[in-house]
Amino acid sequence: MRKKIFKAESKRLLDLMVNSIYTHKEIFLRELISNASDALDKRYHQALTDDSADFNRDDFTICIAADKEARTLTVADTGIGMGLEELEQNLGTIAHSGSFNFKGENEPKDGVDIIGQFGVGFYSAFMVAESVTVRSRAFGSDDCFEWHSTGSDGYTVKPCSAIEPGTQVTLKLKPDTQDEKYGEFLEEFRLRAIVKKYSDFIKYPIVMDVAKRRPKEGNEDETEEYTEAETLNSMVPIWRKNKTELTQEDYDRFYQDKHYGYEKPLKTVHMAVDGAVRYTALLYIPAARPFEFFTREFEKGLELYTSGVLIMQKCADLLPDHFSFVQGLVDSSDISLKISRELLQHDRQLKVMAKRIADKIKSELLSMIENDREGYDKFFELFGRQLKYGVYADWGLHKEALRDLLMFYSSTQKKPVTLGEYVARMKDDQKYIYYAAGQKVEALEKLPQAEAVADKGYEILYFTDEVDEFAVRTLISHQEKEFKSVSDGDIGLASEPRPDDDGDKALFEAMAGELSGKIKEARASERLKTHAVCLASDGMLSLGMEKTLNALPGQEGHKAERILEINRGHAVFEALRAAHKDNGERFARLCRVLYGQALLIEGLPLDDSVEYTNDVLGLL
Repeated sequence: MRKKIFKAESKRLLDLMVNSIYTHKEIFLRELISNASDALDKRYHQALTDDSADFNRDDFTICIAADKEARTLTVADTGIGMGLEELEQNLGTIAHSGSFNFKGENEPKDGVDIIGQFGVGFYSAFMVAESVTVRSRAFGSDDCFEWHSTGSDGYTVKPCSAIEPGTQVTLKLKPDTQDEKYGEFLEEFRLRAIVKKYSDFIKYPIVMDVAKRRPKEGNEDETEEYTEAETLNSMVPIWRKNKTELTQEDYDRFYQDKHYGYEKPLKTVHMAVDGAVRYTALLYIPAARPFEFFTREFEKGLELYTSGVLIMQKCADLLPDHFSFVQGLVDSSDISLKISRELLQHDRQLKVMAKRIADKIKSELLSMIENDREGYDKFFELFGRQLKYGVYADWGLHKEALRDLLMFYSSTQKKPVTLGEYVARMKDDQKYIYYAAGQKVEALEKLPQAEAVADKGYEILYFTDEVDEFAVRTLISHQEKEFKSVSDGDIGLASEPRPDDDGDKALFEAMAGELSGKIKEARASERLKTHAVCLASDGMLSLGMEKTLNALPGQEGHKAERILEINRGHAVFEALRAAHKDNGERFARLCRVLYGQALLIEGLPLDDSVEYTNDVLGLL
C-alpha cells in the first residue's frame, strides 16, 4: 500500500474548493456523473480507433447505488478505467485533468465529447463525504487498484480484488448535523431530482435500483417490496435532434416539462450555430408574463449546458435586459469554464453567443410582425414595456436594435401600430410624428391639445405607459421624421397672426404676472378649437415626464416649463378681456381658475384646491 501526502498548495486548493467554489452541495453528484461520462467517452473513442477493442454500446452505463445502513453512495461506470499511475496522477494531484489532456491529444469525433477540464470536480465529493474510495480497473488490464482519502491530509493506493473494467466511486457520507442533512443524498427521490436537474441529457443511461411493490405471490391482498433497475435520464436532448424530426407538439411538451410555463409558448426558436463558437439554442417566447416579471425578484437568463450537462440555471449574460422575457437554454462544448463548472469566464465566446442569440430573437419578432400579427400583438401586450425600457436604458445603446419592434396605439387605426406603419401613412404636408401622453386612450381622445393636429387629419400615437415618452425622446426621430408631442410649446402648425394680437399682448403679460412662479408665459393658442384653455410645455421635460418622475420615490420636485394657452375664439376670452380692462379681483380669479382647469385637464394636481373652489364660487 502506498501512502501519499497532498502538497501544501493542493491542501489549500481542496479546502477552498470544498468551502467556496461550489454554491450548492448537490453539485457533487453532477461532477461524479460527468466524470463517469468522460470515462465512457474515452472507452468509446478507443473502440473507434482500435479494431481489436471489445465494443458493445449496451454495456456503457453509469450506476448509482445508495446504502442507507452503511451510509454510502456509489457512482460506478463501465468506462476506460484507470491503472495505478493514472489513479495517482488524476486523483493524487488536485487540478490535474485527464480529460483535459485527452482533449488536447485527440480531436473529438463521432459524438465523443469530453466534459471535464480542470480535474477538481471529483473533489467536490468531500463537501458531503468524510471519506472517498475509488476502485478502478483500466480497460484491457487485469489489475485493479483502490484509491482512498479522508480529505486534505493525503491518500492511499493499493491493489484490490478484481472488478469489471471501469471505475467505482464510493462516498462515506458525513454525519447529519442540525444545519446539514447529508443523509438526504441517500434518498431515492433526491437522487432522482438531482440527476433530472443537472444530468438528464448525459448520453449514457444513468441507472439506479428503485424500490417498488408488487402483489405477493399466492396472496394478492398483500404486497412485497422489490427493486428494479430504472434509467433516470432522458439521454437524448431535444435540442440536439434535427428540426425535421420534431413537431411543435414536441417543443411544447419540452417547454412544459421544463416548467418554463404552463401555456403553450407564443414562439419557439431552435437554432444550431457551427462557426467560431459552436452551440445549439432552444428559445421560447412565453404566452404569459411571469408574476414577478416587472419586480426586482425576477431573474433573467437562459439555462447553460456544456455537452448536455447543466452548468448554470440562469446565465444572465446570454440575454440583454430588453429580451429578459425569453425562456430556454443554450448548449455548447466550446465555452471556457473556470475551476468549477458553476463559474464562467466572461470572454469573447460568451459575448459572441449572446449577440447571435439577441439578433435571432429580434429576427423572429420581426417575422411575427409580418406573418403573425395577432401573435405579436399578444406578445407586445405582455412584454412591449420591456422593449421600451430597453430603448432608453444604457443611454440608448440598444435603440437602433429595438425601434422597429415598438408599437403604440393609433388615433386613426384604433389599435397598436409600428413606427414604420405610422410613417408610411403620413400625409405629404406632415412634418412630425405626433403623439399625446396620458394614462388612458379614452382621456387622450378628448385632449384639448390634440384638436388642431386631429383637425389636420394627422394620425396621433397615444402613449399610455409611463416609459413611452422617455423612449421616443431617446429615439429622437424615425425614418428622418421627428417626434412631436401635441403638448409641446411649438407643434409646427403656425397660423397667420390675428389683427388683434398686439392688442392682447398686455392681457397675456398680465396673466403671466398673476400666475408668476406657476407658468413661464401665457399666450394665444394655435391648437385649441373648442376648448377654452390648455397647458403646453417648453424645453426637454414634458408635462407627462414631469408626472412620471415625480411619482418615483425620492424624485419629487421636477417641474416642466409650463405655458398657459388661451383660445381667443372661446366665449371665456371675451370675459377675460373685460375683466382685464377693469383690472380688478375678477381678472385675478379668472386667471387662477383657467390655470386650475388646465391642470385638471392635464391630470396634474391643483396647487391649492381650497383657493380654486373659492375662486369658482366667487365668479359664480
